[in-house]
Amino acid sequence: MTLSASYPINPPAAHVIRDDTEAIRIAHEVAAFLRPGAAERDATRQVPAEVVDHFSNSGLWGIQVPKAYGGAEVSYATLAEVIAIISAADPSLGQIPQNHYCLLEDLRLQGTEEQKRHYFGLVLQGHRFANALSETGGKNVADLQTRLTRDGEGYEISGRKGYCTGSLYAHYLGVLALDDQDRAQLAFVARETPGLVVVDDWDSIGQRTTSSGTVLLERLRVQDFNLIPSYKSYESPTLAGPFAQITTAAIDAGIARAALEDTIAFVREQARPWIDAAVERASEDPLTILRIGELEIRQSAAEALLERAGRVLDGAKPAPDEENVALASVAVAKAKVLSTEVAIEATNRLFELGGTRSSLRKHAFDRHWRNARVHTLHDPVRWKYHLVGNWALNGVKPPRHDWN
Repeated sequence: MTLSASYPINPPAAHVIRDDTEAIRIAHEVAAFLRPGAAERDATRQVPAEVVDHFSNSGLWGIQVPKAYGGAEVSYATLAEVIAIISAADPSLGQIPQNHYCLLEDLRLQGTEEQKRHYFGLVLQGHRFANALSETGGKNVADLQTRLTRDGEGYEISGRKGYCTGSLYAHYLGVLALDDQDRAQLAFVARETPGLVVVDDWDSIGQRTTSSGTVLLERLRVQDFNLIPSYKSYESPTLAGPFAQITTAAIDAGIARAALEDTIAFVREQARPWIDAAVERASEDPLTILRIGELEIRQSAAEALLERAGRVLDGAKPAPDEENVALASVAVAKAKVLSTEVAIEATNRLFELGGTRSSLRKHAFDRHWRNARVHTLHDPVRWKYHLVGNWALNGVKPPRHDWN
C-alpha cells in the first residue's frame, strides 16, 4: 500500500478577520512575512510548517465565509486583491488557498444548512482545505474517471487525482467523483481518512512549493453529509466558473507585479546602461525608461481589469442570471488575458533590462519566469480571446464550467 506523504499538520488557531479593510491590511502583513524566504523555499522545494500555519492562522483563509456564518464575506474584488498581494510575495503560497476558496464557493452555492455551519466553522478555526479535483490521464480536463459508488449506508470513492494543489498542507480535501448518473459530486474528507493518500510528487519547473501532486483514492469511504452536488452549480447560472478564474488571474497579476518591482530595483541599483545611450546610469537609458513605462502601464491595466472583474462578480452575486453571469465571465476573461500576458512579458523583460548580471543564480530572478510560465498554463488564453470576441461579435454567452 502507498503511504501518504508526511507533513506536520498542526491544530489551527486562526484569527477571524471582520471586514475588507482588515483583510487587505493583514494581506500586506503576511506578504511582508513571506517575501524574504520565497527564493529559498523555491530553491529547496521546502515550506516549513510554521510558514503555512502563519499564513492560515492570519485569518486570510476564512475571509470568504459568509457573514451569516461568522465570516467577513469580503467582496470578490477584495479577495482577488488579497490573492494578488500574497502572490507578489510568494506565488506558490498565493496559489495554495486558491482551491480552498473555490471549495468554499461550492459549499456556499450547494451545501445544506448543516454542512455550511459545520465546514464554515472549521474554516474560521483555521482548517485548510485542498483539492483532489483534476485528473491527468483523460482525453481532456473534463474527462474524469474517479467514481462514487453506493456501499451499504455510505459510499466509496476510488481513483487517481493530479494537480492537487495544497494537498500536502491540508486538513481536509475536496474530492471530485462521478456518481452512478455521471454527475460530479464533491466530497469533503479529512486528510487522515483511511483510503486517502497524498503523494508529494509535484516536480514542475515553477510554482514548486504548491504541493500540486497526486492524490490516490483507495476505497475511500464517505457519507451523505460529506457530499455536495457540485454539478448543480453548472446546470443553472452561478458564479462558480468566473469565481474560479478570477482567483487564477489574481495569482498571475501578483507574479507580474513581483517581477516588475524586481526589475525596477535592479535597473536602479545594479544594471549598466548601454554604451550608445551615453548616460551614467541604466535608469537614465531612454529605451530602458520606455520599456519600464510599457510594463507599468500594462501592469496597471491588468490590475484594473482584475478589480473591475471582481466588481462585476460582486454585482451579480445577489441574483445571478444568464446575463450577469455571462458578463462576469467576459470580465474575468479580459483580466485573465492581460494578467497572463503581462506576467510572461514582465518576467522576460527583467533579464533584458537587467542585463547578463541579472541572470546570476544568486538573484533567483528565474523563479519569476518559471512561476509565470507554469501557472499561466492553467488554461489556454487563446480561448479567452475567442470567448470575448464571440460575445462581442455574436452575443454568444460563455460556456458554464470552472475552466471559463
